[in-house]
Amino acid sequence: VVAIEGARQASWNAGNVLLVAQTMGDAVMEPRAISALTRRGISALIYMTIFTREITAPDFLYSLEIPVILLNCYTADYAFPAVVPSEIAGGQSATRHLIAHGHRRIATITGEPWMQAAQDRLKGYRRALATADIPFDPELVVEGDWSASAGYAATVKLLGLKERPTAIFCQNDRTAIGCYEALKEAGLHIPQDISVVGYDDEEIARHLFPPLTTSILPHLAMGQWAIEQLETPPTPGRGRYPITKLECPLVERESVAGVKSPT
Repeated sequence: VVAIEGARQASWNAGNVLLVAQTMGDAVMEPRAISALTRRGISALIYMTIFTREITAPDFLYSLEIPVILLNCYTADYAFPAVVPSEIAGGQSATRHLIAHGHRRIATITGEPWMQAAQDRLKGYRRALATADIPFDPELVVEGDWSASAGYAATVKLLGLKERPTAIFCQNDRTAIGCYEALKEAGLHIPQDISVVGYDDEEIARHLFPPLTTSILPHLAMGQWAIEQLETPPTPGRGRYPITKLECPLVERESVAGVKSPT
C-alpha cells in the first residue's frame, strides 16, 4: 500500500522503525494486535483503513496512552488527527479541466456508490458543472465498480445515447482502461473524438495510448503526513483535531483536447 510506504520512508528518515500489523478490520484481531505492539513499547500508533471513510473508532484507541493518528479515515468526534484525500476538490478539478477545453456534454463513470470516494468524486463533478452553468444530466452518469470491464460496459452505454458525450471523466484509471477499449472498438480516437480523464494516477496511466490525463491520489504524502504529526505529538485522549485533506493534483498528459467541430 502506497500510504504505508510513505509512512515507512518518513519514519526511516526520522530515525524510527515502522511496524505494520494487518488486521483486516477484525474486531477480535485488532485489540490483540494493538496489545502486542504496545507491549513492545511502540511510541505512537497510526490507524489506517484501505477505503476512505468515517469510522467508529474502537474503544481501545481512546484508552491508549500514546499518540494516535488516523490515516485515510476519520471519526465524527474529531478525537484524533486524521488525513484523507480531498476527493470532492479532485473530482471538481478533473471536470473543470474538461470544461476549460470547451466541453459541456461531460459524462462520468463512477465507482461503487457505497464508497465515500465515489460519492465525493461525483459531488466534485456536479459542483464543477454547476459553477460553469452546465445543467446536470443524470443520463451522463453511469455507475461502475472501479474495474476495466465496468468502464468498458459503461462507455458502450454512453456511446448508445442519442447525443453522446464529448468527454468522459472516469473516476479511476482502471475504469479508463475499459473506456479506452470501448472507444477504440467504436472507431473513435482519443482525444480527437472524445476526451478522457482518469483518477488515481496508477503507473498504467502513463503507458496507455494516448497517455492518460489523471488525478494523483496522494497516498504517499498522506503516509508522510501521519509521521510528521509525531514531531509534535498530540496529547492522548485530549482535544479536537480538524480533518486534514490533501490535494489530488491533476497530471495533464495527452488524452484531452478541445471539442471536435461538427463536420
